[in-house]
Amino acid sequence: MRFIHTADWQIGKSFRRYGDKESVLRRARLDAIERIGALARSENAPFVMVAGDVYDHFAPSDQTAGEPVERMRAFPDVQWLLLPGNHDPHRADAVWDRLLRRGLPGNVIPVLDARPMELAPGVALLPAPLLRNSETSDLTRWMDEAPSAPGAIRIGLAHGAVTGFGEQQEAANVIDPGRAKSAGLAYLALGDWHRTLQINERVWYSGTHEPDRAGGQKSGQALLVEIDGPQAPPRVSLREVGAFRWETTTFDLAGATADDVEARLRALPDLPRTLLRIGFSGAAPLALRAEAERRIETLR
Repeated sequence: MRFIHTADWQIGKSFRRYGDKESVLRRARLDAIERIGALARSENAPFVMVAGDVYDHFAPSDQTAGEPVERMRAFPDVQWLLLPGNHDPHRADAVWDRLLRRGLPGNVIPVLDARPMELAPGVALLPAPLLRNSETSDLTRWMDEAPSAPGAIRIGLAHGAVTGFGEQQEAANVIDPGRAKSAGLAYLALGDWHRTLQINERVWYSGTHEPDRAGGQKSGQALLVEIDGPQAPPRVSLREVGAFRWETTTFDLAGATADDVEARLRALPDLPRTLLRIGFSGAAPLALRAEAERRIETLR
């Protein structure tokens, strides 16, 4: 069994603070879908599982709702399984009902019910879609008792914060990190955390496909997951699918020149694809800071 695990596309996300770059960043989130499709095709992975937050809002415009569908339609040999998350929960008459009324290509499948789905002979998907932004109970609990064929590979798909995970201990939409063990899952694909992260052998966050903030994931990732059998440990490989890199750096201006600042910037790899959050430290003349900022602006 081979599939791609991705999450947190948040199509329609606003980037107004970035001025004329907003349209570029919004388009990048769509273009990354095409790279995910190409990855699935090249890796012979027939399924792409999106673990929540396909959209940034549960009621996007018709144009915003349709844009990712057209990207997925272009890969008819790939099945796209879309789980509602906390940004785009399955509310009545919201984005998922609207898409179903409009009609979707056969390879684009919203996963709207917490019930087992047979993906292929001997492979069961156990999804936990969100029906509202915030749930107080663990929606993956039903997986423990979910039926599947004897010897089936059981794959969980959910969106939320694993309990006991750092600052998210008190967060809504909590998920037991031991769910894979208690439910006999070969793999639990998670969304919500925007960094690629392994929780344990069978539980992973894919991270976002295109970063959206400084200080978070630096580059967009998707995961290639390979599972040989229900008891076999999954083999997970990181694949870069994002267009832009987000970096944070600080310049110590004490004893530096504007030439030093510019040289350090130009030494960054792949500068045209980098969004950089810059801080300054150290005592320096105001004229130096002004000139350093002017040099930075010329590199935009």
